[in-house]
This record gives sequence, structure tokens and C-alpha cells, in this order.
Amino acid sequence: MDKPTTTEVTSFTLNGSIAQVEPLPGERLSYALRERLDRKDVKIGCNAGDCGACTVLVDGAPVCACLMPVQQAVGRQVETLAGLVKTDRDAQALMQSFQHHQAAQCGICTPGMMVSAVALLRDVPQPSAAQVQDALGGVLCRCTGYRKIIDAVVGAHAADGLTVASTALGQPARRLDGQAKVDGSEAFGDDVAPAGALVARVIRAPHASARFTFGDLEAWRSAQPGIHCILTADDVPGLNAFGVIPGFIDQPVFAVNHIRFRGEAVACVVGEAEAMIALDLESFPVHWSPQTALADTDAATAPDAPQLFEDRKGNIMCGGFVQCGDVEAALDAADVTVEAQYTTSFVEHGYIEPEAGFAQVIDGRIHVHACTQAPGMDREALAAILDRPMADIRIVPTAVGGGFGSKIDLSLQPFIALAALKTARPVRMTYARAETMQSTTKRHPAQITIKVGAKADGTLSGLRFDGDFNTGAYASWGPTVANRVPVHASGPYHIPDYRARSRAVHTHCPPAGAFRGFGVPQSAIAQETAFDLLAEKLGLDPLEFRLKNALADGVPTVCGQVFDQGVGIAPCLEALRPAWEEAKAECARFNAKNDTVKRGVGIAGAWYGCGNTSLPNPSTILAGVRADGTVVLHQGAMDIGQGANTVIPQIFAQALGLSVEGIKILGGDTDITPDAGKTSASRQTFVSGNAALRTGEALRAQILRQVNAGPAAQIGSQDGQLTVTDGGRTQRLDLTRLPVDAQGYVLQAQESYDPPVKPLDENGQGVPYAQFGYAAHLVVVEVDIALGLCRPLRFVAAHDVGRAINPLLVEGQVQGGIAQGLGMALMEEYIPGRTENLHDYLVPTIGDVPPIETLILEVADAHGPYGAKGLGEHVLIPTAPAILNAIYHATGARVTQTPATPTRLRAALKEAGHA
Repeated sequence: MDKPTTTEVTSFTLNGSIAQVEPLPGERLSYALRERLDRKDVKIGCNAGDCGACTVLVDGAPVCACLMPVQQAVGRQVETLAGLVKTDRDAQALMQSFQHHQAAQCGICTPGMMVSAVALLRDVPQPSAAQVQDALGGVLCRCTGYRKIIDAVVGAHAADGLTVASTALGQPARRLDGQAKVDGSEAFGDDVAPAGALVARVIRAPHASARFTFGDLEAWRSAQPGIHCILTADDVPGLNAFGVIPGFIDQPVFAVNHIRFRGEAVACVVGEAEAMIALDLESFPVHWSPQTALADTDAATAPDAPQLFEDRKGNIMCGGFVQCGDVEAALDAADVTVEAQYTTSFVEHGYIEPEAGFAQVIDGRIHVHACTQAPGMDREALAAILDRPMADIRIVPTAVGGGFGSKIDLSLQPFIALAALKTARPVRMTYARAETMQSTTKRHPAQITIKVGAKADGTLSGLRFDGDFNTGAYASWGPTVANRVPVHASGPYHIPDYRARSRAVHTHCPPAGAFRGFGVPQSAIAQETAFDLLAEKLGLDPLEFRLKNALADGVPTVCGQVFDQGVGIAPCLEALRPAWEEAKAECARFNAKNDTVKRGVGIAGAWYGCGNTSLPNPSTILAGVRADGTVVLHQGAMDIGQGANTVIPQIFAQALGLSVEGIKILGGDTDITPDAGKTSASRQTFVSGNAALRTGEALRAQILRQVNAGPAAQIGSQDGQLTVTDGGRTQRLDLTRLPVDAQGYVLQAQESYDPPVKPLDENGQGVPYAQFGYAAHLVVVEVDIALGLCRPLRFVAAHDVGRAINPLLVEGQVQGGIAQGLGMALMEEYIPGRTENLHDYLVPTIGDVPPIETLILEVADAHGPYGAKGLGEHVLIPTAPAILNAIYHATGARVTQTPATPTRLRAALKEAGHA
């Protein structure tokens, strides 16, 4: 499709009106709708019919617009979400129900989901959950875990009777940014480029390791109509490298002479949009000389392995280490020990929105509009690459269609910025699905050996952990993973004698970076499944074993850190007890009657330190009051679906003493909003939330001083003016008498928060995090012995969040994290060069995620805003080990390599004695 020759007018009805376009032969309907008719509510996630984001109705039937040539729409009725919500009662009901249930998180899949749901509701006004799963089975979602979507569609018929919850803390308030997600107006990275923008495409390596030379680039460019320029390393005015951690800025913008992974960028072609569609990049003049490629850590650490970097001997980038007590003596003194090895795979983030954005030069400054988790970091990195002061660079974040860690790193930002500077034209770029899967970061594969011991009474007696993590060709967040894993590999348990080592190892694979947990999900698989084996040897119940050894207030962690309060792992485990006892009995009854299908129940605990490990981690929040009484919050904590655009304003409003509905919210544009830090490491509610609380309190104090009111006074709004009520007397503030500052405010407050942490010493002793969050998951699974298929039947998830600022968002995070953990456990395996699309790479669909019960616990944290703790990472960590423990409980088969695909599970079942 999309290859031009001649054109002719094509006419169809679009959202009730006649639309005419002159498409190229075979042009995708999705392209015509978006680029010729400006229907940007139709989203593109794959251009292969795998994700369903582009779903529209054609004569009432749901169709992937990316698979339908526009010529096939001639004379037909085409409906998109933006049109449906204006006139269709089912779509309007879905808008309300989706917001009420929080069925839209990042929102990139929402148009496809809602359009598909409209088709269902027209035929079945009150569908069952099974009917919803069948109708929406072709649309992928990476954020929600699908259960909220099912609830929203099943409950759409009752939308008129829904009650909108209060926005006060602790209430299940709707997302403040939810309307744009459900009416199709949310603007993502590929939705914002101006008409006529040039298009950039990157030339990427087809090999994992190779040397290369260019041919005559200028001759090739001149022979291609509409091509404006070719960018290479010679066109980078500053540092031809980027990264995220000082000392590890090692990934070239454009490789020079040799490449280290398949998908690495060597050049960028920039031209007119129609010319770029027609361009055959296979003819680009580059010659490749493939070299020996290292595919895994064993190969990379072999004595004769080629070295990726001269200064990183043995291909070891860095390591992490934590030690306390005498682990060898403790293991020798243990009555029971377990030793096991585990292997995990690359995992793709799989966000439905590929990297996208545009750049332009305005008054000598470069403006970059793109999907990102870290606008402040983008700005700093571009300043070095472009050799320009940061004042010359403006980052304007778009809505982000999922990130999960990968969109912290730079991707297309340098390419479009360099191209805009070179051509003096706006330049846009959107990664193809294969491109994003080839070139962006992944979860680290790990090879882990663990040995753990216990006394006869069940008291842990030593844990030794060694892990090699495949960090790929470049550093990315590899140092963070290497440092974080040894801190967490103990799990949330008291282990006086402990030693954990980790190594980040370079290979010729895509860079491995941040992905929801920074290596902790991998270590938890080893630790939590080994704990089940240890409990079995001891003859102890797995839940009781964990409770006996759980951390508590006043008990030191393996880093020697002692929390006087806020340690919530035991309450999480206790909360599972009723479901645990019920599930064990249920599985026993089922298994007594069935031979070919078995059921089991598994549990796992987890903890996760919120924020950077022993490093500065500040957020800054700005707010002001205009002369007309408008309160404005500059909210720079990027919302990638997790809810920062709702939670941070809720915290600020609580501290200010004004309803959040009366506050105008501005986003993370670096020209107007201070840096709230990156959205990662479950830090935004904790760190940015504290900054918002401080800013709210500071602005409140300024307002009260205007009328000499006491600290207990109430701030309100009446007829557009701020009021203060104190001692029964209400006063209106005359703000027009105050001077207006450069930002248009008569009152302004800006506060920062940086968690109190301390460096770790040579043995990993110190204060790595100011707070941890805690969790425990239970899952019941069904295993088909003959086929090696594992099907989770239900989850119960207990989470200590300190204070549930918004319980509805908490549930959404829990369900979405469980879906990703399920994928990691059972199906997701990225193989470079083989699984570079959403057809070969499997992610959970709406039919794969079972019912999830969320138990919210509130063990307040002294450092958290109103006691709140982070959550985003925690929810994924215990899911995979709980599933593997459930498989073992059901069948006696121990899976030590994830994902537990049917082939691997069937092999484990045979080893366990099943025919």
C-alpha cells in the first residue's frame, strides 16, 4: 500500500458528510483519514492490523483502517470516534462509562476500543463480559489490563445513572484529562505536525554487528525527487552521543564506521511527504561488512569474545553489590537450602503509540514536540548534541501513548531537531512498528543464580544472589538496573546474612533500559520461587513462611536501613489470607476430579524503592494566581497513562484548600513549566506530589496574608474571584491592586522536593530510598497438561500505597501492571531480528487477563504526601513469580526460564513426571 502512481478522486461519507480525496493507488484508508481529512482521532499503532488502534466503522462494521485501501470505501459510510461521540447515543454513553470506570489511561487505544464497542452495542445493548471480550479482541491495550474496559462497555447502558465522584483525596475521582481521551481530541506525537512539514526517515543497520561505508550520498540524493538532505554523524554540531546517566553517555546519534546492534541509526533522509512515501530506502548507498555478533551474556563474557568498548573489559559495563553479615556461614548453618538458576528474556515495552513528533525553528530556537517521559532530560541531551545553550531549546511534550520506561531515553528527538535546523522547515517523524521494536530499549534479560537457606523453624538463614543482565549495545539505564537489583533481590524480608552481586554485560543486542521495575521483576522471579521451594522443604505453608520472615517497622533491610514506620508487607500478605485458604481448598477439590487439567494457587511478595537509588531526585512545581482570581498550576510530571495529570493537581488542591475544579492546569512545556523530573521509578506521586503539596501550602499562605487570615481560614471562589472565610467572615480578594509579574501572576509560589537518601558504601550499606511501597499477589491458574498451556483464572492483589490519593487510579495501575506481568510470565519474548512486530511478539489481549480483585492498604509513609507511596512499578513485580508458583502448586513442574511458553512448560511438565 501507499505506493504512488496516478490518482483519481475517491468519495465516501465520513461522519455523515461527503468526503472527497485524491489518494494514491492502494493508499490506506487510515492515511487518507488522518493526512488528507485531518481525522487524527484515528490512531496508528502498527499499520499491520495487529493492534486495532485505527479501527473505524465501515457501513457499521469495525474495520482496521490501516488494512483497507481507501478506494474500497467508495460510496460507503465511514464513522470515526470523533463523529460518533457527536451524534451516536451508544458512543456518548461509552464516553461517560469509560471515564467513570477509568477505562482510558494513556488513551491511544481508546478510539479503537470505543468504536469497536459502538458496533457491539448497536447489536447487543447490554452485552456480557464474554461478548465484550469477543467484540474487542482485535484491539490491544498496554495500560489498563482490559478489565476496566470490559466494565465500561458492560455498564454503558447505565451511563445516565452514573454519579460523578468527588475530587477530594481518597475519592475515586475521574481523570481530570479524561474527556479528551474519550472524544478523540487527545493529541499524541503523530497528531501535531503542521501541514506541509517535511518527513524524516532513518537508515538503520540490518545487522547486529558490522562495519560500514557510505557511497556517494549527494549523487543518490540528487537522483531522488523531493529529497532535501541526508544527515550523518558529520552533521552533528555537538556531541554525537546520548544517554541518561553521566559517565555512560555512549550511544551515537549516528554510528560512525561500525554499528553495535540491529536497528542502529547511521543516517537520516529528509524530504517532502509524498516523496518519502515513494522512496525506496533499499537503494541507499551504504555497504555493510558483518562482524561476529554476541547474542547473550555467556558469549559476551567468554575469554575470546570481541570487546564492544575498549574501556569496558570483558564487556562488563558496571556492577552492583550489597552485603551484610556472613552469608556463607549462614548458609552452612542452615538446616535447609535451595539453590536454583533462572533465565529471563528480553521484553518489549509494546506501547501502542510508536515514537513520534516534529521539530521546527522559531526565532532561532529549536522547538521539539514529541512523546516523552522526560522533557527536562530531552532538553539537556539536545543541548549537548546541538551544541546550543538550553535556553535555545524548547520541549513541548505531546500526550504520551504509553511509555513504561522506554520513552525516558531519546529516540527521534535528535533526528528531527537536526533536520529542522538543516532545512529551516518543520520536520516530522513517526517510527514504524518494526523500527520502534528494533531500535528502542527493552527489559534486560537476566541469568540468575540464587541460594537461600533457612532454619528448621522457618527463619531465613542466608541468601546469595548472582545475576548477569544483558544490557545490550549501549548503557541506557543499565547502571541503574545493576545498582537497584542487589538492593531489592532479598525481597521485603529480614535477611541478616546476605550477599547480592549484579553485572550489566554488553552484547550486540538492542540497548536494554528502563522497563517498569528496573530489573527487580527479574530478581523477584528467582527469589520468590526459591522461597516456595524452601517452604516446601521445610513443610511450611508459603504464606506463613513469608509472614514469619517479613520486614517490619524497626527491622533493618539488607542495606542496613531501618524504617520506624510505614513497612507494609505483612499487612499485604495478611490481606491475602482469606483468598489463599479458599483457593487452596478450591484447587484441591478441582484436582481430585480432573487428570488432564490441573489448578494451582501461587503467591508472591514484593517491594520497590520509589525514586532514584541514593541519588538526587528533585521535582519542582510552580503555581500562581492571576489578577482575575484564576489559580494556575504548572504541572510538569509527565502523564503516560498512570494519572499524574490528576493526582498531582489533587494533592496541590488539597494543600491550597481549593477544589481542583477551580484550578487551571498547564503541562510540561519547558518554556513555562519547571522540571518535575522524569516519569519513572514510581516517583511522581511521591516526589512531585510532595513538591505540589509544598507549593500549595506556600501559595495558600500568600493568599491568607492578603487579608490577615489565620491558618484555619477557608479559601473559596465566588463569581470568579477568590474569597477567604475566617471566623465566620468572608472577604473577597481584590487582586487587581497587586503588581503583575513576568508570567502574569500577582501571587506565585514555586517549591521543590528531593527525597532524603544517602549514598551506599562499598558493601551497599546506606539509605538508597526514602520510601518503599509493598505488595503481595495471589493467582489461581489452570494448566492443560497435554498442551502445556497455563491460563490464569483470577488474581487478588494487595497493595500498600500509604494513602490512596485516588483509589480509581490505584485500581487501574494494579490491573495494568498485572497484565504486563502476566505477559512477562507466559508469552512475551523479544528476539532481535525475529519478533519485530505485534504479530510475532505476543502481548496479552482482552481475552487473556482474568478478573482482578484489588485490596488497597494504607500504611502511611512519613515522607509521602499525605502518607502516599509510589505504585507504578510495584504492581508488575510479584505477578510473574506468583504465576510460576501457581504452576508448581498445580503440577509440580518448576519453570526456570521465562516466558513459560507452551513448549517450555510442556518440557517442565515432562521433567516433573507428566506423560
